Amino acid sequence: MMNKRIEAALNDQIQKESSSSQFYLAMASWAENNGLNGTAKFMYQHSDEERFHMLKLIKFVNERGGVALVPAVPQPPVEFDSLERVFELLLEHEIVVTESINGVVDVCLQEKDYSTHNFMQWYVSEQLEEEALARGILDKLRLIGGDKGGLYLFDRDLENAAAQATAGMGGQPA
Repeated sequence: MMNKRIEAALNDQIQKESSSSQFYLAMASWAENNGLNGTAKFMYQHSDEERFHMLKLIKFVNERGGVALVPAVPQPPVEFDSLERVFELLLEHEIVVTESINGVVDVCLQEKDYSTHNFMQWYVSEQLEEEALARGILDKLRLIGGDKGGLYLFDRDLENAAAQATAGMGGQPA
């Protein structure tokens, strides 16, 4: 039987990963509708990754004797002010997710659940990468400023990066 405090923390994290997936899906749709196909491809891929993170948690909870709750997800935004704002929101969101994961790890330590603590280390590492990626993209966008040619190249680079990441995984999302 899974510790109830751990189960609640993991179910909260499942909700956050699900919400992240939908948030990035909304960003992908907005980008696609604004002619930013590379950004859209990147965001669709990111949405798939967040769904994978959620599924991994659901399976873990169920395999450990808990009950994973599939959450209702609030409607994400439909419109965004700018591409820079999209990536600012992405970074802000990833920081919140990192804090949440650290909270789950803290509960694991308090409850002396070292198996779940070990499982959560993958998420800790993943969040370091997610935040670094978001910061790097935001830095590039700020360098470009309002330059349309720079924006075109940025969007193309994101599309190429998304295509390479998908090809490197045998066509499967991370």
